[in-house]
Amino acid sequence: MAGLSATLRELPKHSRPRRRAVEVIAMKRHFSALALLLSCIALPVGASGLAAELVDGQGQPLANAVLSLKGVGASAHNEPAIMDQRDKQFMPTVLAVRSGTAVKFPNSDNIRHHVYSFSPAKRFELRLYKGTPSEPVLFDKPGVVVLGCNIHDWMVGYIYVTDDPWFAVSDAQGRLVIDNLPAGDYQVSLWHPQLAEMLPQAAGSLQVPEKGLSQRFPLAVAGAAPTEPTSPKPDAFGEAFRKATREVQP
Repeated sequence: MAGLSATLRELPKHSRPRRRAVEVIAMKRHFSALALLLSCIALPVGASGLAAELVDGQGQPLANAVLSLKGVGASAHNEPAIMDQRDKQFMPTVLAVRSGTAVKFPNSDNIRHHVYSFSPAKRFELRLYKGTPSEPVLFDKPGVVVLGCNIHDWMVGYIYVTDDPWFAVSDAQGRLVIDNLPAGDYQVSLWHPQLAEMLPQAAGSLQVPEKGLSQRFPLAVAGAAPTEPTSPKPDAFGEAFRKATREVQP
């Protein structure tokens, strides 16, 4: 702006139209340079993302589906994760983590829970407790871990442990977003608790451009995907566990 002031001082006082034109041009150049600088800060070079929509065989939104990608780069998904217990339900129903992640199991209910799993990917037990156990549980082996409560048989949750560096879980509308995904080629895997034998499915390859990508992924599951969380049958944990013991590790 110093150059603009000097230019205006050189103009005669009677040259107001010209003086105004110079001022407008200078201001436009100033804000164009500022906008370019801000755009460079907001959009890191080489970063993009994936916005995905998961649907069932009838084209309805599929919640609690895991999409994972194997390909370029690596992500920082090894931060501690949380599997809460609220209103006698595991929250979230499906938690996806990378191998080597420590998961905390807080109990937000005002009653005690007894969390356990017999799944091959992780066998553990957190005996009757309130609040948050002092030590998180380390999930260091890929696979599907089915969670149950020894006090409330209808409580069923899932922890999907993967070696893939990029992953996310779909929301109630079947949508998920993976941010800061490097442009490149990826192999896609899909998983959902209602899949036959609870096995992950290969969903082909995906090419993500630098500007990012939006794509729909169909996934046929057993029965219609629920639009709202429902209380499973009393033997739901046993049935989920039987499926998980026959799983192939993702």
